This record gives sequence, C-alpha cells and structure tokens, in this order.
Amino acid sequence: MLKKAVLLLLPFLILSLFFLINATALNENVPIVGPMVKKDQRKSLVSTDYGQISAVDISTDGERGSYPYHLQFIKLEPDALFLPVVLHVDMVFYVHTGSGRLSWADEDETRHVKLRKGDVYRLEPGTVFFVQSDFQRQKLRINAIFANSADDLHEPSIGAYYSSIHDLVLGFDKRILQAAFKVPVEVIEAITNGTKQPAIVHGVPKKERTFWEWEAQLMKRILGSKGYSMFDVNNKKKKTKTFNMFSGKPDFENCNGWSLTVTKKDLNALKGSNIGLFMVNLTKGSMLGPHWNPMATEVMIVLQGQGMVRVVCSSTMKESKCRNRRFRVEEGDVFAVPRFHPMAQMAFNNESLVFMGFSTTTKKNQHQFLAGKSSVLQTLDKHVLAASFNVTNTTIDQLLAPRGESIILDCTSCAEEEEWIMGEEEKKREEEEESRKREEEASRREEEEARKRGEQTQQEEAQNDEEEEQRQRQQEVEARRQEKEATRREQAAAAKREEQEREKRPEAVNNRSKKRKKLEKKSVGLAVAAREREEEF
Repeated sequence: MLKKAVLLLLPFLILSLFFLINATALNENVPIVGPMVKKDQRKSLVSTDYGQISAVDISTDGERGSYPYHLQFIKLEPDALFLPVVLHVDMVFYVHTGSGRLSWADEDETRHVKLRKGDVYRLEPGTVFFVQSDFQRQKLRINAIFANSADDLHEPSIGAYYSSIHDLVLGFDKRILQAAFKVPVEVIEAITNGTKQPAIVHGVPKKERTFWEWEAQLMKRILGSKGYSMFDVNNKKKKTKTFNMFSGKPDFENCNGWSLTVTKKDLNALKGSNIGLFMVNLTKGSMLGPHWNPMATEVMIVLQGQGMVRVVCSSTMKESKCRNRRFRVEEGDVFAVPRFHPMAQMAFNNESLVFMGFSTTTKKNQHQFLAGKSSVLQTLDKHVLAASFNVTNTTIDQLLAPRGESIILDCTSCAEEEEWIMGEEEKKREEEEESRKREEEASRREEEEARKRGEQTQQEEAQNDEEEEQRQRQQEVEARRQEKEATRREQAAAAKREEQEREKRPEAVNNRSKKRKKLEKKSVGLAVAAREREEEF
C-alpha cells in the first residue's frame, strides 16, 4: 500500500524538484506559499445570543501587508436576523449549512431570494441587504469573500466592507428624515430616540413592516436606484436566481470524488465580478491530482473532514522567499494558493475531504494537471523533457505512458504518507532548531567566557598599571628623600668647614704675631750684636 502511494506521488515529487531547482536558480530567497489560517484563529467581529460573525485575512505569501484576502463567516441561529447593511465592495458567498432568506432594497420594494445549503450568490457594491434564517434546528452559516473591485480581491482602501443602515440613517438630521419618509415628526422622534441594536437580533414576522425595512428603502432613495442597483430592469429574474452546487452537474466525477466550478455562465449575478467559485469532494483515500491554476489565486475553506495539502513553490515568483509546503487541514480551516503554484489535496483513508473555494477570476479555470491524458507534459517534446530532468528518453516514455485520467484518483495512504513526512520534517526542524540553540548557547558561553577573560585581563592590566604607578611614585618619593638628605649632608659639611675655617683664623693670626715678634726680637738681637762688635773695634 505504501509502495502504491509512493508511485502515485512520484510524478508530483519530480515536478516539485523541477520547480524547486528553477526557483532556486532564479531567486535563492522566495516566500512561503499556501498560508493557512486555522478555524480557532478567526477574529470575532460580532457575537450575540442570535449569531456570530468572524473574519479571516489571508495572503498568499504569509505577509499581512501584502494585499490580504478578506473572508467573513456569518452564523445565524434559527429565526435570527442580520440587520440591513450597505455594501462597500463586491460580496460573493456560499451557504454552508441551514436555510433562510436574503432580502435587498430595489427601487421601491424589497426583493427576496431563498437560501439553502450549497447556494452561491453575489451582491454588488451599494446593495442594501439583510438576511433572516429559517425557524429550524440547523443554523444558517454563510462563507463570504469581499472584493475591492472587478480587478482584484484586495482589501478595500476605505477599510470597511459594509456599513450599518441604522448608523447611516441616524446620521441625518431629523428634518431630513421627516422630509424623506414623509411621516409625522413624532415617528422620527421615536426612531431617533430608540436604542441601538446589535448586528444580529431575533427574527421578525415577514409581514411586519419594521423600521429596518424603512431604513433600507430610504438608503436606496439616498444612494440612487440606477448607480447602485444590482439588477438590470430587463434581467431581474435571472439575477435573482441563486446557483446550487449540489444541484449542478460536476465538471468531473468518478468513484474517487467530484469537482464543480461556478462561473458567470452558471450564475448570472457573477457578471461584472472577478470572483469565481468551486467545490471539490474527495472520498476516503483519494487525491485531487497535482495541478496548478494558471489563471487565478485560489482561497479555499474546508467544509468537511480532514486531509493533507501539498503546495510547491513556483519559479515564476518575484518575491524574496519561497519554500515548498505540506500541511494538514480540517473543517473550518482557510488556505490560499497563488496562481502557477502546483498543489495536490489528499483525503485520509478513514475520512472524506470536502472543500470549496473562491478564485480570482470568473473565467472557466482550465487547471493544468501534471499526470494523465490532459497532462501539460504530454504537449512537450520528450527529448526536451529528458534533457530537462537529465534522464533517458525511455524513462520519460514510461513516465508519460497513457494511464487514463489523473484528475481525482485513488491514492490510498498518500495523506498519511504526507503527514508522516511532515512530522519527520517537523522533527528535523526541531532538531535543527535545538542544534541552532545549542550552538548559539555555546557561542554565547564562549563569548561570555571571552568577555570574562577580557575583563580579567583588563583588571590584571589595570592592577599592574596601578602597581607600577605606585612603585614609580615610591621611587620618586625615595629619590626626593635621598636628594634632600644629600642636600642636607652637603649643607652640614659646608657649615662644618666654615666653622673650622672660622676656628683656624685666630690661631693663624697669633702665629703670625709671634713670628713677627720673634723676627723683631731677632732683628733687635742682631742690631745689638752689631753695635757691640762695632764698639769692640
């Protein structure tokens, strides 16, 4: 069984590799494709005892600022009323469960259309409408997408998709309201003094002409019936008719499931819009074969069951990042796939998978399938294909050998295999993340240790510098002390010499005096002796 699943997925895996190689060659960094929003991630807009409205903004590259697609999920309890609003943009919707009645203001009357499970319809900008659910056990659930214009599904620049009629009407002066309704001032006073109702309230009897119907008619008068009417005068019956997906003839059907596409040819109300619808029902263990939409982006909602989705990054992308993805989807999940991105949806062996979607074109989508008689590869030269995949011509012949249609086919355990691979990839990512964290932690520790070593080295250097400075200061102090001591000794020696000299000076004088006296005495003696000799002679 596993071998069979691998063989069935082999062509898709080959194409995945082909697109991945080309994507890498064109741009090394490409965005994540096929983002998904889980049911529990929806944003709550309205919540009352009679119903709820939640919303999802989803973009094909996972970036919120890159033109998201806006979807709302309206859920009405039995016998509940979604009060009148005026649409700012196109609204295309699918009735998921339950039944009810859609009403809108057209010229001087209110028109109605019954809603039941599987119905699809479109309301144009400027339409004033309200919805009431039937009094039955099943809730009325509506899945809606909003388009800014006939050119795209991007978020409106005005930042809102519809406005409450109550708020718009009561924004006018009482005098204007009285002139418009042509009723006594007491009626206007009663209306303007009333308490504001939430968006979803308890239902009202059909025959009772209530204030919100008056509001709707007033807004049609204010807005004008020509520019904002959703009907052509000569084509009212056609445009007031819904299309039911479960009553329509499938585009493809076999024992593995069926698919159906709704365009403006099927639903007249889609004329002038750029939104198409489709539904796919896969039985247990089946797969919508590998394919891509060359015309439009697809935004899908899982209606029933669980399954796996595989999306391959296209080499035509101009964005900066891209990687192939596989993910599990279940009831209520929303996922988007851009045009030219190969994909495959698979049901698990124990559960069917049903999903509907909106596409960004009302033209008949000719999906390009990878395998089967209608495979795009069948139109290419086999020698060129062999060169492209770097295999022999025989291998290409075996790959493209006729095996019947491969649109919706049996693929037992394919979803399980994809989930196992996804789990292994997740484990690998977790291991890589853990390894990265360990490396970062080791690097952080090394940096911390290096920082500490650096700080310690700096401290040691600072301490050494301080010790050196202290040693130099001590040497300078010692040198000054020695210099002072030497100066003191020199001064003491000089003083001593001077003292000694002073002491020597009187003795020298006495010696000279004695010597002089001795000389004088000797001279006297010589003189006496000379006289005596003279006397002798």
